[in-house]
Amino acid sequence: MNLSSVVVVWFKRDLRVSDHAPLAAAVASGYPVIPLFVVETDYWETPVASRRHWCFQHDCLVSLNQSLCHLGQSLIVRVADDALVAMQALAQTVHIQHIYAHEETGNDWTYQRDLKVRAWCHEVHVPLTEFPYNGVVRRLKSRDEWSAIRNQRMAQSLIAAPDHLLPLSVSVHSDALPRKIDPRFGAPLHGVVQKGGRVDAERTLAGFLEVRAKDYLYQISAPGASELSCSRLSTHLAYGVLSMKEVLHSLNRRVKGLMPDEKKAFSRSLAAFRSRLSWRDHFIQKIEDQPSIEYRCMHSGCEKMRPLPGNADFLHAWEVGQTGYPFIDACMRNLVYQGWITFRMRAMLVSFASYHLWLDWRETGHHLARTFTDYEPGIHYSQLQMQSGVTGINALRIYSPTKQSQEHDPEGKYIKQWVPELASVPVAYIHEPWTMPPLLQTECGIQIGQDYPAPIVDHQTAIRSAREQISAVRKQSDFRDKAGKVFQKLGSRRRQPQRRKKSHPKPSDDQLSMDLDD
Repeated sequence: MNLSSVVVVWFKRDLRVSDHAPLAAAVASGYPVIPLFVVETDYWETPVASRRHWCFQHDCLVSLNQSLCHLGQSLIVRVADDALVAMQALAQTVHIQHIYAHEETGNDWTYQRDLKVRAWCHEVHVPLTEFPYNGVVRRLKSRDEWSAIRNQRMAQSLIAAPDHLLPLSVSVHSDALPRKIDPRFGAPLHGVVQKGGRVDAERTLAGFLEVRAKDYLYQISAPGASELSCSRLSTHLAYGVLSMKEVLHSLNRRVKGLMPDEKKAFSRSLAAFRSRLSWRDHFIQKIEDQPSIEYRCMHSGCEKMRPLPGNADFLHAWEVGQTGYPFIDACMRNLVYQGWITFRMRAMLVSFASYHLWLDWRETGHHLARTFTDYEPGIHYSQLQMQSGVTGINALRIYSPTKQSQEHDPEGKYIKQWVPELASVPVAYIHEPWTMPPLLQTECGIQIGQDYPAPIVDHQTAIRSAREQISAVRKQSDFRDKAGKVFQKLGSRRRQPQRRKKSHPKPSDDQLSMDLDD
């Protein structure tokens, strides 16, 4: 039987038609194009997948289908165990001349899936062409070369969306896109999900560059305010609704077109945003270069520093925002409900779990991966390890929950929004409600330890214990040699600004030795 010849564009986390090299190459081939997306049910059973992710991705797929329909060919959806099963089934109905896709830098599950697809393509003699994605460089010879390659790539012209797709000459079955409430995507969602899709991505980008970026640099760490002043593009980038190049080109146009009266308000913030876009690619490059950082400490000397499994009661209290530290709990509850919180608060949550509760990053990481709408494996695991102190090359930060609370929420408004049990607590006690006299607790109608938990660990005791255990690991005879090797493979080559030396007072419990701060 003669099968109709087609080429396949395999969409993964690149859900757009503009600046899409695989789609452009497929159109240039002259064959009818099957735009394929596979709902991989095996992936949705992994501990990092969640309904929140699917809800956002569902919006993106609906949007992508609309864009493809305008080009003359709807999105073909297949629901299968994984992409390989879907490709094999598709090959029974059409003659696949070529498969085009972006290189995906994901987690171990997607990596192993890509290897299986690649092996099958080789076996059945179907060419598979994968194009570089954003600023990640596959088979990078030296970390010293990364920045130049990335910057050169970002300076290239954008790839225009095709005018049309050559229609299929035969009918190709498409499964129905599973609903957002489909049970296969995990537990019911309690909260909200950022809206996905190209229209919302473009609107979010324009709104940030034109208006919201003005306060970006000054409110980037502020819980609550950061929801408006930050770009909120991370999820759109994670699912490829926008390419990094599209964002940078829009940024360049905005900077070039700043009016004289806008420069003071926008210039520094837009420069900071540009820097963070580069750092985004930098972190994803880490997992590209060393995929094992998903499940193994960058510095092998830290591998057994924390117990696995850790204290289950501590882990649960942290996950649901019941640690007894109001600012920690407010941030976690905010995150669980909205699926996003500013980077500073993410770092604090991981630091608290890692140092105060002495939980291993591999345990806390699963909860955060499911909760972050913008879960991006390369950033996720690198940051988990950095904030847990297991890279061997980054300064260690142990945050004081009370100090962070006083700095970022001095009047306790944010705390009272997300921890309503404390709504009646006076400002003088909102950061440490366990210090309220019993009589005042009664007057306020709250009993610490009953209506809201007392701290599950003592701050000073916990961080002193953490310092002792970290010191023991860092005193290993080969610690520095191993750290040097980590830096050579994964460390940033960005030059740090020179700072004048100044005397430092004896560190307090809020700023311990070994570069621990905050």
